[in-house]
Formats: sequence, structure tokens, C-alpha cells
Amino acid sequence: MYNFLLSTHSLFRWLVVISLSTSIFIACIGLVKNRPFTRVANAFRHWTATIAHLQLVIGTLLYFQSPLVMANKWPVSNELINQQDFFRYFHAAMMFTAVIIITIGSAKAKREAADSDRYRTMLRWFCIALLLIIIAIPWPFSPLAARPLGRLY
Repeated sequence: MYNFLLSTHSLFRWLVVISLSTSIFIACIGLVKNRPFTRVANAFRHWTATIAHLQLVIGTLLYFQSPLVMANKWPVSNELINQQDFFRYFHAAMMFTAVIIITIGSAKAKREAADSDRYRTMLRWFCIALLLIIIAIPWPFSPLAARPLGRLY
């Protein structure tokens, strides 16, 4: 179960980043070119939030299955933050916060009356969420918790 969740979570990471980046691009183009808020833009807004919610559910299940997170605290090291702390606290809190921001941004954009306000709201909230996600992903070059770009077991 753990390996399946880890692989799925790793795959969905890319779906979240791609859908969020695409939504930001659509919002930016729509705002700059003063385009109407189309069904496609609305669908990307909706599906970005849905994919982020699915990733949160998978991540929460993984959190409680992970031997790294659920293990007793490792001995104190000289590191500022070790891998267990990264996944137990930082990664979980940042990603949860990012999904909340995506949800708020999506809901606010949906309720805006003017098309430019919809695009502007999407752009602001989704950019903040993407920044948090990029910071909290355990990239292969991360000094906090390096992980491969993909895990397929």
C-alpha cells in the first residue's frame, strides 16, 4: 500500500504543477489581453482545485503510512532540519496551506462578476500556491530532503 501511495503521490505532483502552471498561464493571458472568462478557463480553474484536493487526500493517506513520518524521532543531529522533520512538519504544513490557498482562489474567482477580476484573482492566489508548492517539493537538489523526480515501483 505504501509503495502504491508513494508512486501515485509522485505522479500527481506533476499533475498539480502542470495544471497550476497552465491555469496561471491562462489567467495571465486572459488578464493581459482582456479576454472573456471562457469555459476552458473555468474548467482549468475547477480541475486545478480538484487535482490539488486529490493530491492532498493521497498525501494525507501517505503521511499516515510513511515509515519515515511515523517512526520515532531520530537522534538529534547537527542538521538544521532532517528528512523526518521535513516530511513530518514542513512538507505537510506547506502543502496543506497551498491547497487551502488554491481552494480559496478558485472559490473567489468563481464568484467574481467581471472577467478581468476572475483572471486577476486566479493569477494572484494560484501564483502564491505554486510558490509554496515549489518550495515544499523534495527536489533531487534539495538540501532538506532530496528525492527523485519520479517514483514508479
